Amino acid sequence: MSHTPHELAEEFPEHGALIHHMRMTDGHFHRLANEYHEVNRTIHRAETDVEPMDDLHVAELRKRRMRLKDEIYTMLVRHEPAPAPVTEG
Repeated sequence: MSHTPHELAEEFPEHGALIHHMRMTDGHFHRLANEYHEVNRTIHRAETDVEPMDDLHVAELRKRRMRLKDEIYTMLVRHEPAPAPVTEG
């Protein structure tokens, strides 16, 4: 299978660990990431003529991908890390 550009880990390489963590712990984030992944794959299949579609539909999918990416990014930068455990010294 060919490489699919625009995967979340490539779009936000500095947030790779956080993306994984939030997919495991935040149901809303998990759903957004899955939807982004599906839309991104559909766009890639259309662009590579695996599943051709009209330009208008591809443009709408690209807008949807951008909205999802914006929402995902907002969640990533607003994520509050868990406090570090207190150790007695």
